[in-house]
Amino acid sequence: MTGGFAVPGPGGLTRQSHVLILENSRAQRTFLSMLLRKWGHDVTVCERPAEALDILAHRDIPIVLTDWMMPGMSGPDFCRAFRAMQRESYGYVILLTSKSAKEDIAQGLEAGADDFVAKPVNPHELRARIQAGERIVAMQGELVSQNRKIRTTLAELRTLYDALDRDLHEAKRLQESLVRETFRTLHNGSVALILRSSGHVGGDLVGFFPIPGNRIGVFSLDVSGHGVTSALLTARMAGLLCTAAPEQNVALVQMRGGDWQALPPDAVARKLNAMMFEEVETDLYFTICLAEVCLDTGHVRMVQAGHPHPAIQHADGTIDWVGDGGMPIGLLPDARFETVEFTLTPGDRLLLHSDGFTECSAPTGGFLDESGLAELLSRNAAAAPEDFLPACIEGLERFAGRADFDDDVSALCLHFTPEDAPEAG
Repeated sequence: MTGGFAVPGPGGLTRQSHVLILENSRAQRTFLSMLLRKWGHDVTVCERPAEALDILAHRDIPIVLTDWMMPGMSGPDFCRAFRAMQRESYGYVILLTSKSAKEDIAQGLEAGADDFVAKPVNPHELRARIQAGERIVAMQGELVSQNRKIRTTLAELRTLYDALDRDLHEAKRLQESLVRETFRTLHNGSVALILRSSGHVGGDLVGFFPIPGNRIGVFSLDVSGHGVTSALLTARMAGLLCTAAPEQNVALVQMRGGDWQALPPDAVARKLNAMMFEEVETDLYFTICLAEVCLDTGHVRMVQAGHPHPAIQHADGTIDWVGDGGMPIGLLPDARFETVEFTLTPGDRLLLHSDGFTECSAPTGGFLDESGLAELLSRNAAAAPEDFLPACIEGLERFAGRADFDDDVSALCLHFTPEDAPEAG
């Protein structure tokens, strides 16, 4: 059989689309149903529009032939009622009419008809019109099928996204737990920490660890990139530096007598750099500022591997920047790292910070930079040690004009206040 959209039927035969005939004339109903059945269509015949609408409301019949002139309801009125139904599939309506005026055709189209066949009906024309309708219905059916698949896929993606979102929230809580304390009072000082991730999880980390002899190790690091991969590397670094067990801390070494002491900061940087090339299979790298501070004398040994310059805020309010820069960890296997030394004086604050501070952008453009950070530190110089970093974050929010930052923001502040220091003045 040629033309139309045939589907397999019983015994391998084919059948065409189901057609509903709404025709007031018995002779026309008989003639049309005979033609359509001859062409292989299933046919439902109706005499009254109400009966046809009831059938179409409960059965998915794709092609409708309707007369224009019918008692009680015209063909255009029938089209309007049919189009008002809530049907997922499309119904193709062909008006059978002796009307040929342009305004009549426009009225029918506006009412929802798809095509016209003039009376008396020419069988060849009718068959061609029905075949055109079948093609349109088939395309619409394919669209419905694809839309259904899209809705199903979107629902599955939403389920996966919700599960991933829950996992990321848990990951963020876990990452925040890496900074177990935000403030601790020390002998001859205090240390404060703050960490604000820009997304669910980030690549910043700050921390400290005790060193025998009233000394402390402090660090700030920033892994390149964002997201889960950066957070995983950050977590590994936390396991190597934040641990309370000295035998697991990469910055400590056990002496022959059993005592533990700190490696020079540049040696720690070299160990971490070698590990990145020998053990960690990733294209990520990280910057770090690691310092060993003697809490009796204020003497500091520090390595700055690509990290922003630390700031020293003196008791008189002046600010110095320390460090010589250096290469990040994990960029070059033979990178060189140098330890720099300086001494804190009583009342000094040593601030290690990520570039989330200096590269924070203002709504009008431009970055905070070191000059803006210095101004921020000076503005909060009188804050208590435990309030200093939160006050700086509030100032950064005002500068950015928002509470969520484009990059992770983290900082560690060591306040050196020896008990036997001479009083000012």
